[in-house]
Amino acid sequence: MNTFRKICLVLSGLSLLLLITGLVIDQSSIWRPSALALSVLFAIGIGAIPALKGYQYTAWIITAVVAGMIYPTAFLKWGDFDLRNKWLILLVVQLVMFGMGLQMSLKDFTGLGSTGRGVLIGLLCHFSIMPMVGFLLTKIFHFEPEIAAGIILIGSCSSGLASNVMVYIARANLVLSVAVTAITTLAAPFLTPLLMKLLAGTLIHIKFLDMMMEIIKIVIVPIGAGLLHDYLKTASPNGWRKVKIAVIVALAWLVSLPFGTWQFLDANLPHAFLQSAEVLSFFAGAVVVGFLYHLLSVRFKQLDSFMPYVSMFGIVYFTTVTTAAGRDNLMQVGLLLFLTSIFHNAAGYFFGYWISRAFKFDKNSARTIAFEVGLQNGGMASGLAGGMGKLGTVGLASAVFSPWMNISGSILANYWRRKPVQEERSEAAEVQSKPEVVI
Repeated sequence: MNTFRKICLVLSGLSLLLLITGLVIDQSSIWRPSALALSVLFAIGIGAIPALKGYQYTAWIITAVVAGMIYPTAFLKWGDFDLRNKWLILLVVQLVMFGMGLQMSLKDFTGLGSTGRGVLIGLLCHFSIMPMVGFLLTKIFHFEPEIAAGIILIGSCSSGLASNVMVYIARANLVLSVAVTAITTLAAPFLTPLLMKLLAGTLIHIKFLDMMMEIIKIVIVPIGAGLLHDYLKTASPNGWRKVKIAVIVALAWLVSLPFGTWQFLDANLPHAFLQSAEVLSFFAGAVVVGFLYHLLSVRFKQLDSFMPYVSMFGIVYFTTVTTAAGRDNLMQVGLLLFLTSIFHNAAGYFFGYWISRAFKFDKNSARTIAFEVGLQNGGMASGLAGGMGKLGTVGLASAVFSPWMNISGSILANYWRRKPVQEERSEAAEVQSKPEVVI
């Protein structure tokens, strides 16, 4: 495999020469395929360079952006099928979040008792610094309303597993990181719509209840399916019995929907109750999926280790589609949006770290809060933008911010890893545990 990566690395060099030649002689038929080939080959070949191996995932995200920019029409429709279909985007994002749920554990929530003060500071910093910085940057740079709303949106989303990965690489406070990620994810259905209503309500029409339900569907439901799989790993016979009963009830509910139940609910329930019934149906699906996945994972032992790659494919997919949909906007504001992502991300690291230090947290815990504040869940932002039908505008910020967050996070994590901290235990727990991380 390493030989194949080295071959791809050599071929990427040849693609670079072709790209330069095509640009010099102004032949798009040469430089366009060369640029895409360069991105793909380098994304594969970078794994052969030990110092850059940790950036392979980021290289694939950049490849997705390059593909969407160069061949936008290829990633908008396949025949009559619209790749921006909101239900397809929803399913892809749910798949990504399910992968996130598989990397989490019910034990992650038991750390809340020992890291309560750190979690509270992390939660407050995450849902205050990033939305406000995003809001201020939109006022400074005067983006179009829907693009500005997208910047505020990604700042208002919860943190994701990327922060846990960076904390692990930096050898900081992993227990605190996992706990903050868990609690910000649980708080997102309420806090994200609230912040969007307050900060972006004049830019786009925000329906608080609709957005809350959408977040539950795209984040809480798939993560819940992953946690059910984790529960079944150690469940007692009584626990298994209860889960089987829940699966039977969930299946009965889901099977009844296309045979008149949904039509009856649609005709007789108010909109808010109908939304609740829809979310209930998604949770029923999560119970079934989590149960079936567990049975498959017992039979196929490598399934859990394979799923992160499926999630990565999902992220590459909606990054490509988002970039293709918003190509014209990116051509106008792409550089400015990239600069905004740098300022936004840097502000998260800076304020997250120094506010933690102001509250007397040790350096390792402060480093952890810096990552938790500075890194947002881009998949969640893309999913919400897709649900609004505004992937090419509101979703544009997540397509630009996500690659940079991975690059900057990796650089900072490796820098802090080379500068370990020897310090007494802080009030935020410092118990370390090694997770299964696939980059």
